[in-house]
Amino acid sequence: MPDLLLELRSEEIPARMQRRAAEDLKKLVTDALVARGFLYEGAKAFSTPRRLALHIAGLPARGEAVREERRGPRVGAPEAAIQGFLKGAGLTSLDQATTVTDPKKGEFYLAVIERPGRETLDVLAELLPEIVKSFPWPKSMRWGAASAEPGSLRWVRPLQSIVATFGPETETPETVPFSVGGIAAGTVTYGHRFLAPEAIEVRRFDDYIQALERAKVVLDPERRKDVILHDARDLAFARGLDLVEDEGLLEEVSGLVEWPVVLMGSFDEAFLDIPAEAIRATIRANQKCFVLRKSGSEDLAPAFILVSNLVASDGGQAITAGNERVVRARLSDAKFFWETDKAVRLDDRLPKLDSIVFHEKLGTQGGRIARIAALAQALAPLVGADPALAERAARLAKADLVTEMVGEFPELQGLMGRKYAALHGEHDSVCAAIEEHYKPLGPSDRVPSDPVSIAVALADKLDTLVGFWAIDEKPTGSKDPFALRRAALGVIRLILDRGLRLRLLEQVGAADRGLAGRAGADAGDLLGFFADRLKVYLRDQGARHDLIDAVFALPGQDDLLMVVRRVEALGQFLDTEDGKNLLAGYKRAANILRIEEKKDGRAYDAAPDAALAAAGEPAERALAEALAKARETASAAVAREDFAGAMQALSTLRAPVDAFFQDVTVNAPDPKLRENRLALLNALRAATREVAEFAKIEG
Repeated sequence: MPDLLLELRSEEIPARMQRRAAEDLKKLVTDALVARGFLYEGAKAFSTPRRLALHIAGLPARGEAVREERRGPRVGAPEAAIQGFLKGAGLTSLDQATTVTDPKKGEFYLAVIERPGRETLDVLAELLPEIVKSFPWPKSMRWGAASAEPGSLRWVRPLQSIVATFGPETETPETVPFSVGGIAAGTVTYGHRFLAPEAIEVRRFDDYIQALERAKVVLDPERRKDVILHDARDLAFARGLDLVEDEGLLEEVSGLVEWPVVLMGSFDEAFLDIPAEAIRATIRANQKCFVLRKSGSEDLAPAFILVSNLVASDGGQAITAGNERVVRARLSDAKFFWETDKAVRLDDRLPKLDSIVFHEKLGTQGGRIARIAALAQALAPLVGADPALAERAARLAKADLVTEMVGEFPELQGLMGRKYAALHGEHDSVCAAIEEHYKPLGPSDRVPSDPVSIAVALADKLDTLVGFWAIDEKPTGSKDPFALRRAALGVIRLILDRGLRLRLLEQVGAADRGLAGRAGADAGDLLGFFADRLKVYLRDQGARHDLIDAVFALPGQDDLLMVVRRVEALGQFLDTEDGKNLLAGYKRAANILRIEEKKDGRAYDAAPDAALAAAGEPAERALAEALAKARETASAAVAREDFAGAMQALSTLRAPVDAFFQDVTVNAPDPKLRENRLALLNALRAATREVAEFAKIEG
């Protein structure tokens, strides 16, 4: 079957945009084809700094014919309805429609629409230019004389050529006939800008990828990454060094070169006095280079790996020397920052934070630090930390924001603060907390273990959440400019991973009181936000979201550790036959109550009459006795946080509930008996609420 080859060649595409752009190209083209009824065997997209490419294998040469029956209005319908039907079906008169009789609805018109299958080449020529013109680049530009014209082509960088061919492997493929922005699709592309600038004639994908390889272009970004990584490892090993691997940097560098050439540079060993993290940040940020370690050691070596896009005639000596000059200058700056920062204690930097605005509605960083310090001190006993150390750590936690090093490399905040604090003799726990209070930054990030770090991390995140809730700056849809979802997940992970017992509403209230003079946060709404984040977190671990809803629906559920334990016990219970049957019985009871309470305009929430139940059917008496005992046992188990025991108590209700529905008529003729039986069903509902709101459970 025929294949499609598409290449869009341009000036350099920013590395950060390439992978997403390739995915978008593949999705847009394949979705458009499938929507038109053209299925395919496989598709793969590629990117380099100067091109996006797409190969779709196994497309049909022609689409299938379509036969569609479209039902129209009734015979005798108004003229406007008939004309609308004719226009929609592509008919010129009712003579082209048939009349069909429906035994129930009478006679109506029916149009039989037959469309022959379209040539795939024609369909591609129709859809590809529209995809190019509407391509979703995060940023795009116009260029040249045409840029002054309305509706001119926009692309991430000036588009230079388009290759678009379609055809089977055994025949010469055809060029897809279209043009965009004055650029006609053809069969000519170009290889590496400097190493092979000549034009290349290509026809199909296999020819194309081989021709590019000969022209010093590695099309597949994964292969470029693999070349860089293995060549860097080999070069480091040959010098007795180890590569410090960096997946993010590897992804970026692979998007900067079409023909990767790995080289090694060096710098003066005296620069190793700078903290390793600062050296790595300097070399990574400014030169996109990898650092190296001494073999078998965590100590950095005075060398780095760079990736060139050229095969130089001198073996890369000039390229390496140029990079070494820049690295030397940058490390000199870093050394100056380090030496300057070391001379000033973190305490002495605190006044500067009073002049830095955190948020116009939430005051300065200095004011925020005072709130975090008070909150960390209050949280400390609850997490096993020394209150004085927690307060001290919180006071110093943001001081490195006004250092020279963090000003140059914001990603080192916290880490540099820890180093400066250690230099000035701060307690080890205080030093650790200055770095770790930002953690965890995501679902896979490490959770601090030092109690002082935990206290400060919780205080920092709670102050952030309560503050932005108080000024009504909450996440909406996909927008979360203040990373509040991440902050809430951080609180959740700190609590769950470290087994902390915290009443969230109390801590939210404490944080809210620190915002004196500002509108208070809606604690209930914020607790609901935590519940939503907890659902996402637990769902990723296989838990059911409806069980979390069922537990949170009970009043006072702000102890997240106990919520999770209750959810776990509830899930285990509902996996048993007793649990499944009791849930079914509950649903039946709840439905009966809902119908009868609506009909009678009242709730049957009074306690059932034990004497009346005892005088009734045996199953009625048995259920009343079982409910009283189970509710008492479940309540006591919940009070001692034995949720498995509470579920076990509820499991004893399965048999009496089954028997009750089998043997007892709820809507008895005797009004008193009916009322008491409805009260029994309400007692079942109340008993299950000892552990969860069963109405929230699906199934």
